[in-house]
Amino acid sequence: MIKIKDMKCGNDNVEFTAMINHVTTGKTNGANKSNYLSIVFQDDTGTIDAKLWNATDEHIQSLRSGAVVRGKGDIIKYSDDRQMKIISIDDISYQQSQQVEFLVKAPMDSDTMMNELLKYVKRISNTKLYVITKHLFEKQSEAIKIYPAASKNHHECVSGLAFHTLSMLKIADSLLNIYPSLNADLMYAGILLHDIGKTVELSGPVVPTYTIEGKMLGHISIAQAMVYQAAQELNIEGEEVVLLQHMILSHHGKNEFGSPVLPQIKEAEMIYLIDNMDARMNMFDKALEQVNAGEYTKRIFALENRTIYKPKMYE
Repeated sequence: MIKIKDMKCGNDNVEFTAMINHVTTGKTNGANKSNYLSIVFQDDTGTIDAKLWNATDEHIQSLRSGAVVRGKGDIIKYSDDRQMKIISIDDISYQQSQQVEFLVKAPMDSDTMMNELLKYVKRISNTKLYVITKHLFEKQSEAIKIYPAASKNHHECVSGLAFHTLSMLKIADSLLNIYPSLNADLMYAGILLHDIGKTVELSGPVVPTYTIEGKMLGHISIAQAMVYQAAQELNIEGEEVVLLQHMILSHHGKNEFGSPVLPQIKEAEMIYLIDNMDARMNMFDKALEQVNAGEYTKRIFALENRTIYKPKMYE
């Protein structure tokens, strides 16, 4: 068996085992129309687009997101990227114990990350911000530990949410030294809770999809409501509650990026910039893993549809 990251254009009759991340059905053009499946396979090393031509009704019924399959295919070049032409699929399973083996995981141990995040919670000295943050973090801790930070684009891996949040906190530490006028309590609380709504927005780490709450409300408004409800339950009121909600509502920075309000305090502006920085660096790193030094990546829609060059100096 070969891992997805090691599949190269020109490899024929590649035997593989992978999980279906996404699948859609289409019909070929011309007089003799036939069904085909566009599939995204994934394992713990990455993803690859694939096509199953002349798909049968049985294929269409059984090959769904989350299916672990064993099969064989040819790796071809299509639109400056790899694509698999599926020759056969021999086995299909939906056992969760097998699914977990094909999930990309964050590069840090989840327990270690949770311990580090809790240390940041304890560093919040403002009582109101500390109590709200501690309450919500502990309430959602099991989900934070394993959830991805997104369904695609950045940190879409097991424990991606924890890794993304911890990375942002580490960036914040550096910036607090450079800009001492920033309020550390607001920075820590805002970062720890900025994406907590994703524990409701997304279905979980195995082929994450959007829940009905995620589609209808979005993680920004979900997180803001979580803070408001926590403050009500804990009988906490005051400016801190408003500022915490504001940092969550504005952390995408612009209305067109999903934030209903723009940052109106320094800490909110900084959290938006840190969030964007960490997400984009993750997208760069993922894309560059797929190419050799001296080559360009395929176009990346989330990075303004750019191709990214991998310098030979990286070797």
